[in-house]
Amino acid sequence: MTNWDREWPAPAKINLFLHVVGRRADGYHLLQTVFRFIDLADSLRCEPRGDGRIVLATPLPGVPAATDLTLRAAEALRQATGCAQGATLHVTKRLPMGGGLGGGSSDAATTLLALNRLWRTGLDSAALQRIGLALGADVPVFIHGRSVFAEGIGERFTDVDLPPAWYLVLVPAIGVPTAEIFRSAQLRRDTPAIAAADWRPGFGHNDLEPVACALYPEVARHLDWLRAFGDARMSGSGACCFVGFTDEEAARRAHAALPADMRGFVAAGLDRHPLCPPLSD
Repeated sequence: MTNWDREWPAPAKINLFLHVVGRRADGYHLLQTVFRFIDLADSLRCEPRGDGRIVLATPLPGVPAATDLTLRAAEALRQATGCAQGATLHVTKRLPMGGGLGGGSSDAATTLLALNRLWRTGLDSAALQRIGLALGADVPVFIHGRSVFAEGIGERFTDVDLPPAWYLVLVPAIGVPTAEIFRSAQLRRDTPAIAAADWRPGFGHNDLEPVACALYPEVARHLDWLRAFGDARMSGSGACCFVGFTDEEAARRAHAALPADMRGFVAAGLDRHPLCPPLSD
């Protein structure tokens, strides 16, 4: 199998906590969060093209090509490197859109990682992260590839070690627009910052959660059900919610008890992105 023949995983992330600690003059919010990858993933397959075009073979319904992060990532890599090669991109979606699991950002990061190798453009992780940050604040962490305490707009990382865990993740049948949550006048923007070294599992909360619950009662309903099993939290700006377990069996028992009108999945926490460290040629 050549690298052009393989599938490239784009895993989901969850935010173990998410505090809004301020706001920059340009309107960007200053955050503190811990990102952890989980073992549910989209996947990307690439085909070489001789005409120099970049084509997405699997467009998302309702997402114009000009705003699709996968296409934008490929074009950004070409612009940054002067590469003239093309590719057809096939994305298999498993992660929900508007769910707070980072699906679009993860797809963009995997596109950068894959095409950097397939096109042999030779950029290191730091250079790819800079390209990724221009696409979205969550893209760099998927390129960095480890569990991190993140600060700034989400681009400054301190690696963290996390205990093994399994997560029951619920997926309300709604999409929550991130921009709507961040522009809300009800969003708290003054949670005191902490030092990365002071963070411990179980600390904190998600400042975006009260706003999402007020705007989207289905998020609140799913969180209320999950809280019977522990410290349930919303991931990112929602709508997905999760609770952690120390063993897989307990997580699957909780999943089996899901009401008929709720859906979700069980996933293991990952210490590393599946593409970190880079695979050999």
